[in-house]
Amino acid sequence: MPTHAVPVADERSAIIAFLGQQQDAFRSVAYGLTDDQAGTRSVPSSELTVGTLVKHATQAQQNWLTTALSAPERRRDDRSEAERFAEHQDGFTWHETDTLAEVLAAYDEVSAAVLDAVATLDLDTAVPVPEAPWFPKDVAAWSVRWVWFHLIEELARHAGHADILREALDGATMYELVAGREGWPATPWLTPWQPPVPA
Repeated sequence: MPTHAVPVADERSAIIAFLGQQQDAFRSVAYGLTDDQAGTRSVPSSELTVGTLVKHATQAQQNWLTTALSAPERRRDDRSEAERFAEHQDGFTWHETDTLAEVLAAYDEVSAAVLDAVATLDLDTAVPVPEAPWFPKDVAAWSVRWVWFHLIEELARHAGHADILREALDGATMYELVAGREGWPATPWLTPWQPPVPA
């Protein structure tokens, strides 16, 4: 995917273009990593890894997609608070059985479902504000439009986190990774990332 969103003609195409761009950032930041590297903490003060950020971005998209698809009704979640917390924590945990291929496959599946919903759902449909300590108590409902813009915001924030973690892990930066993934030619100011040659 190019490093910039394609030209847009209207609000819906803009949401699709910019949301798709942020979704793709996670594919680039994970490009070329092994399963072990995806789960490696590269910043001492942070528990986050590139792999867990992909998992969390998958969860966040799925949760907001389910919320938008349920609108204008409130999304039902019959799980206990402990079960919901355990799922949340799982998104920030890289298990020994996790593989980057499986994590990215789940991410790609929900990313495609989100873009399909952006293309089809009424942007003006009211979305009841979920119950959580960080959501406002003086707002009854957002809109499907708000949900998609919020997802752009959330993915952009975490893609930035992932960029820092990846650079701390092996020195790779976003443009180098995109160039390597897309097969761009080398230039005096940009060398496409390549996996290190085994010693």
